[in-house]
Amino acid sequence: MRASIRARHKLLAWYRKNRRDLPWRRTKDPYAIWVSEIMLQQTRVAAAIPYYERFLSRFPDVHGLARSRIDDVLALWSGLGYYRRARHLHEAARRVSADGFPRTEAQWRELPGIGPYAAAAISSIAFEEPAAAVDGNVIRVLSRFHATNGPVRDLAQAWLSPRSPGDHNQALMELGATVCLPRSPLCPRCPLSSSCKGRLDPRRYPAPRARKPVTEERMSVALILRGGKVQLRRRPATGLLAGMWELPPAKPRGAPLAVLKHSVLDRRQVISVYAGRPRRGGRFFGDLSRIPLTAAAKKCVVLLRR
Repeated sequence: MRASIRARHKLLAWYRKNRRDLPWRRTKDPYAIWVSEIMLQQTRVAAAIPYYERFLSRFPDVHGLARSRIDDVLALWSGLGYYRRARHLHEAARRVSADGFPRTEAQWRELPGIGPYAAAAISSIAFEEPAAAVDGNVIRVLSRFHATNGPVRDLAQAWLSPRSPGDHNQALMELGATVCLPRSPLCPRCPLSSSCKGRLDPRRYPAPRARKPVTEERMSVALILRGGKVQLRRRPATGLLAGMWELPPAKPRGAPLAVLKHSVLDRRQVISVYAGRPRRGGRFFGDLSRIPLTAAAKKCVVLLRR
């Protein structure tokens, strides 16, 4: 137990000296922390930062988000992907605006779009609840530290600092993101290396998971311009990318203007873009920043408008 406490102190000291200066770490506002945790799901930190800053500039508090239209929320989210996150965030904001912020992990989990990790992260960072937040980085650090391929949630909870649970959770995540890397861990830089049971063979922990095979999808879309505006069509109100705007499908004729690649989870899309003529069933837009545009469509338009 004393060894664990010493390691905990080393971890917290390392974090407070070496942590990255990220915008959501400059506040204890539960709303700002909540937005960051949702955006960081399936998204790299560098990619999330500009979206986070624009989002808080447009919706600085939960009441502003609750009063907004879902199309405005999706427009700001455009390009970040996984749009269900934005819909759940908007729905949950309406509940929080009416009822107040949850304070405990269990209360956060009652909101749409909040799973075990996010609930523990938000409640510990914003309200210092002693709840262990376990994401992929934490699993990797604890699996190596304890040389185990078993579940680590109980280990994480037992090891959690009762006085600084928010910093402790962020320290483990930071260590996994910057030092205890998946393929080439920087063990000499690790504050826990002297006590790490897996340091001699870190690649054994955690045990690698079988990856899903990547499916390739080929599709053809039409870039239709009129007076500097682009014609788009809206996706159905339910299902994948519900309510988002996209380029209409094309019937390939001649050579494409461009061929782009776009990855979505375990799917790799190969998109051929053709010039097209105005058609029925769509709308023309000049300012695409105000509409919820799919990431693939945004990539096509940005490239071909240059």
